[in-house]
Amino acid sequence: MDIDTVRTAASDEAAERRREQRGWYFYDWACSVYSTSVLTVFLGPYLTSVAKRAADADGYVHPLGIPVRAGSFFAYSVSLSVIVAVLVMPLVGAAADRSGRKKPLLGAAAYVGAAATACMFFLGGDRYLLGGALLIVANAAQSVAMMLYNSYLPQIAPPEERDAVSSRGWAFGYAAGSLVLVVNLVLYLAHDAFGVSESMAVRICLASAGLWWGGFTLIPLLRLRDRPTAAREATARPDPKNHTDHTDHTDHTDRTVGTAPGLRQLAATVRDMRRHPLTLSFLLAYLIYNDGIQTVISQASVYGSEELGLGQSTLIGAVLLVQVLAVAGALGMGRLARTYGAKRTILGSLAAWTLTLGAGYFLPAGAPVGFFLLAAAIGLVLGGSQALSRSLFSHLVPPGKEAEYFSAYEMSDRGMSWLGPLLFGVTYQLTGSYRDAIISLVVFFVVGFLLLVRVPVRQAIGDAGNPVPEKI
Repeated sequence: MDIDTVRTAASDEAAERRREQRGWYFYDWACSVYSTSVLTVFLGPYLTSVAKRAADADGYVHPLGIPVRAGSFFAYSVSLSVIVAVLVMPLVGAAADRSGRKKPLLGAAAYVGAAATACMFFLGGDRYLLGGALLIVANAAQSVAMMLYNSYLPQIAPPEERDAVSSRGWAFGYAAGSLVLVVNLVLYLAHDAFGVSESMAVRICLASAGLWWGGFTLIPLLRLRDRPTAAREATARPDPKNHTDHTDHTDHTDRTVGTAPGLRQLAATVRDMRRHPLTLSFLLAYLIYNDGIQTVISQASVYGSEELGLGQSTLIGAVLLVQVLAVAGALGMGRLARTYGAKRTILGSLAAWTLTLGAGYFLPAGAPVGFFLLAAAIGLVLGGSQALSRSLFSHLVPPGKEAEYFSAYEMSDRGMSWLGPLLFGVTYQLTGSYRDAIISLVVFFVVGFLLLVRVPVRQAIGDAGNPVPEKI
């Protein structure tokens, strides 16, 4: 083969890789509007109001005969969706790795979630049970789809490109979330001018997120491609010396894993990860500092309204500011990682999170400018912290185990972030101060920082069987 042919083949391969990466970015563009407009802004207050309309004289609704305070129905529905996701993700991840057919599984999860979100348009009157069911389906489907989406990263980006590709994906997501949230807020705040009620405006916003999610999911489904796994290749090329034994063994493995419940599959994944203790060490550090990140995101509005006395319009504006600046933060930290490595950049972001919480503790009440500055600081570190954590973890995943390991990662991201809210709530209960509650979250960033410092990432990447990038 002459050198021109080699160069042409390399150029074609690079062009195909870039095309696939661009398609991959668009799933973040598609699904992030669900997290921003539906979960963060509109669904919680609206579903709570629907549940209150259906409540009895004591303020309780009775799903399946269980008395539940109407104000807690949304939170319980989110918790149940996490449990469903924890049971389903390991099974889907293992099936994706065995079959190599991630794309149809990604499409199925995405369109189930998008359809459930679009059907939220019908949450009129007192249909709180329908709202809870749709939330559980949509949230669990989103978790499964994100696990499959993340597992593509090590397949579509070589080690030296991974930080930048992951950062661009997060940036695409935050950009879409910002764009759709602006349009939703225009409709919501000026609903009278559009001739619709406030309730109808919210339902249109919810349904539009589902339509956006489903529509733009077509792009990654057209551009991403499935890759044969080692197991499929072995099955396609049976050993002629021992054909019967090999076939029987493969069938037995498929039956065992295919019928295993979700928790058993999760236990099998964790047992496999024990053979890579440094990967587990990183996952533990991530679990802790990400718990702090998720708690700050979920409790910042409570801090702003209850401690600082800020209005709803200020809080919504702060959410939008976070979304916009997270785009610049994700891209900027991706560039920093090319110079300093992903691990050092993440450590720097954890230090920035600690300083931001310290500044938030001293914010004066009734000062929206200070709260907007706090939101800006959060936005600048939020996207980069998440994007680089994803790309760094992708280096620590053994080849052929991408979806299975990312199911554990996704559960760390979505299913195990309970300790931070618990600490926040307990601190407030003991002290009666939201300032003490918000500063208590510093412990997650400090402990996560110390644990991450101790992880020798170069050795961890080598132990996982992956090439070690020059900067990591």
